[in-house]
Amino acid sequence: MQLIEEYLNAASDFIWGPRFLIPLLLFTGLFLTVRLRGLQFRRLAGALYTALIVRREPGSTGDISHYQALMTALAATVGTGNIVGVATAIALGGPGALFWMWVTGLLGMATKYSEALLSVKYRTTDSRGEQAGGPMYYLAFGLRRSWLGKPLGALFALFTALAAFGIGNMVQSNAVADAMNGAFGIDPGLTGMVVAGVVALVIIGGIRSIGRVTGVFVPTMIVVYVATCTVVWVVHIDAVPMAFARVFNDAFTGSSAAGGFLGAGIAQAIRYGVARGIFSNESGLGSAGIAAAAAQTREPVRQALVSMTQTFIDTLVVCTFTGIALIASGAWLSDANGAGLTQFAFESSVPFGIGPALVAISLAMFAFSTMLGWSYYGERSIEYLLGEWAIVPYRLLFVGAAYFGAVRTLDFVWVFSDVMNGLMALPNLIGLLLLSGVVVKETRAYFERDRDSASLNPTDPPRGR
Repeated sequence: MQLIEEYLNAASDFIWGPRFLIPLLLFTGLFLTVRLRGLQFRRLAGALYTALIVRREPGSTGDISHYQALMTALAATVGTGNIVGVATAIALGGPGALFWMWVTGLLGMATKYSEALLSVKYRTTDSRGEQAGGPMYYLAFGLRRSWLGKPLGALFALFTALAAFGIGNMVQSNAVADAMNGAFGIDPGLTGMVVAGVVALVIIGGIRSIGRVTGVFVPTMIVVYVATCTVVWVVHIDAVPMAFARVFNDAFTGSSAAGGFLGAGIAQAIRYGVARGIFSNESGLGSAGIAAAAAQTREPVRQALVSMTQTFIDTLVVCTFTGIALIASGAWLSDANGAGLTQFAFESSVPFGIGPALVAISLAMFAFSTMLGWSYYGERSIEYLLGEWAIVPYRLLFVGAAYFGAVRTLDFVWVFSDVMNGLMALPNLIGLLLLSGVVVKETRAYFERDRDSASLNPTDPPRGR
């Protein structure tokens, strides 16, 4: 086992190192941003309006609303990365790391948009009448004239089905158990049984059940956590403007704990900001496209616009609230790291000594929501590989893994998850680059129809705005 772990560590260091996946992810985001002419900046307001106000598209083919598809994807991404990931990035890369998280998020919006568009365009209807889509489908069908398509689709599905047990399950249930034990002294075994039971109740109903639960649970957990961060901001309100200034200044000068000189400090800020930003919002992994494919819509572009707001909310909103709280409170200068760093900031700022408990509750909520989103990603992936018969056994294994993760130390699972996530991203990024022309063509056609519709029906609000 030790030898296997050493190989996995070496693979993880290479895959997520500065010369392989991270530059490829950034290049893909930049390439798509240029090809789409900065669509994520021009159309963000309308996308947020459609996602959060309009919410659904009545009479369209699909299983869940725009809003529920967004919340399911957010459930999988708004997780421990927003608390632990941000804290680690700032502890190791300095305040400037938050700036590079923003850059990753802004470029990642174009990537997420493209993933969702292709997922809806190439989705199919399964034997149960449900929508099935995601990178495995747009790789197989979009690249059907190439010998690459089906093998890349199968590889993506395999790595996703495996990754769901790691980062989407055991790592998360372990985080819930640790948080509950540390804050309230609850036995991990009891936590594991409760988590496994609740997960089973939700996922047994499939995507419609997951969509209904995440539609209520996810916005609630985000509001609670952001409100707690706001308390820290208010307590240190005089330091908040300086915290933002520090983020921008250190992004180009460097002040990381690990960077001993100017160039090293900047390199650390970029490295940890980009890596943790990608870990948090998952842009480029392709996973969110699986949820997008279930949305009720007639237009791939419309759901794609909704889906790209996921990255904005995750990185530009939630991660920002965490990061500024850590910097303004001065917690980032302490010896703490990870969740302990966030707990330190909350403990010193939130009244009545409830800060650490709020961090523990937030971690538990974030981790549980991640399990719901990833259960669907894994289920769809195993169905693609083995057929519909594999869904129920996969759900049972997923529930069992939730209990196992809560009661076991999971260093091995962490590194395994890193490798699987990286291997998921590779075929997906290849597909996005090769199918970028389809994304551009669909986008232009949609907005041309949008303009025509507005001119013919001037009293109707134009679509996509």
